[in-house]
Amino acid sequence: MRKSLLFAASLFAFGSGSFAQEYVPSKENIAARQQFQDNKYGMFIHWGLSSMLADGEWVMNNRDIRVEDYKRLLHAFYPADFSAAQWVSTARNAGMKYIVFITRHHDGFSNWDTKYSDWKITNTPYGKDVLRQLADECKKQGIKLGLYYSTLDWSREDYPHETGRTGQKAGRSEKGDYASYLQFMKNQLTELLTNYGDIMSIWFDGHWDQTNPEGSEDRTSRIDWKYNEIYGLIHQLQPQCMIGNNHHLSPIPGEDFQMFERDLPGENKSGLSFQKASTEVPVETCETINGSWGYNITDRHFKTPTQVIRLLAGAAGRNTNLLLNVGPMPTGLIQREFVDSLAIAGKWMQQYGESIYGTRGGPIAPQPWGVSTRKDKRIFIHLFQAPTGRMILLPGFTEKVQSTRLMGTDKAVKVQSYKEGLIVSVDGVDIQGPDTVVELLLK
Repeated sequence: MRKSLLFAASLFAFGSGSFAQEYVPSKENIAARQQFQDNKYGMFIHWGLSSMLADGEWVMNNRDIRVEDYKRLLHAFYPADFSAAQWVSTARNAGMKYIVFITRHHDGFSNWDTKYSDWKITNTPYGKDVLRQLADECKKQGIKLGLYYSTLDWSREDYPHETGRTGQKAGRSEKGDYASYLQFMKNQLTELLTNYGDIMSIWFDGHWDQTNPEGSEDRTSRIDWKYNEIYGLIHQLQPQCMIGNNHHLSPIPGEDFQMFERDLPGENKSGLSFQKASTEVPVETCETINGSWGYNITDRHFKTPTQVIRLLAGAAGRNTNLLLNVGPMPTGLIQREFVDSLAIAGKWMQQYGESIYGTRGGPIAPQPWGVSTRKDKRIFIHLFQAPTGRMILLPGFTEKVQSTRLMGTDKAVKVQSYKEGLIVSVDGVDIQGPDTVVELLLK
């Protein structure tokens, strides 16, 4: 009874009228979800005019910058070193299979040649459509492209800013008009899904601006976002395109994947992840390679290749994708520290990628020593450290093991079946490096 009430409450939290029609994903969409889970690893790219201030993508809000002052940056933005080929090649060298690019963040600045706003990259001295270049390069290099789109806007007067949690010092004086703002979003989304080829996903963010903070008992939205209209439009334009919404709640009808922000499912280190991982749709964790999403000139909290690899394996062991973010410099270049660490992790993926790509969560829940993944008749045990007693129990496991090996070597690993399950012994195994992988081939 309690679960039913909570589910009903979570549906109501998105506003009445949003669930008038049942969503049935298309065959193309189901196939896209499968491919998405198989790809496992993607690059998030936070970049835009905000990069100029070198203090993260929230700089407008965090420094209480008024719209009229912030927009003075428009005529100074010139990313002379931008190279879509560098971005996509960096992702490919890392072993990533898709990119999710910020088309429009909370400051409202559009990184493409939209017809529905003058606040866009083609009105800067640079003058070029970055999204067009990126879409073409992704197609050329065989990388899927997803698009981040903010439902929150700190610069537009028609966004319902009066009830928002952020952007309150931007200097807006007119009354919000959600009908107008909704039409604006529909117009832009139609452009994105019409002019840039096949789009893997739309990655929404900003719902939380109209709710109480994460962890509150009541997360009811103060506006009706009319997601049924927005989601319906997207699925009409590109039926295969997956929709996710970073609302920090359980998925609602019309959404095709669930995301966790800065947490692996089951964790809540960020204070944003009170929701449970879905068993109905694919799950993705987004995390950033340092402490910031957008470029921050003083942030040197770079993740090491070992941290990247363990984060990726940890996600896969939870049946989850990893979307790892970089924040390119205002010049357009991805900084060398990011490129180098990703490339080192990419070399590991070249050797051990079969234990990640195409897998699902393995037969044992994540443990202090690591995780497990599975692909058909192959089980992969990812060891970040030695288990207690140097033995691992796969509880209740009854399938027969044909052979074992320590990946990267010809060395076999001892296993023994008991009524309690399967014991995998790693006695004598040198557990070193970012991730020591044991493979079990089943009969």
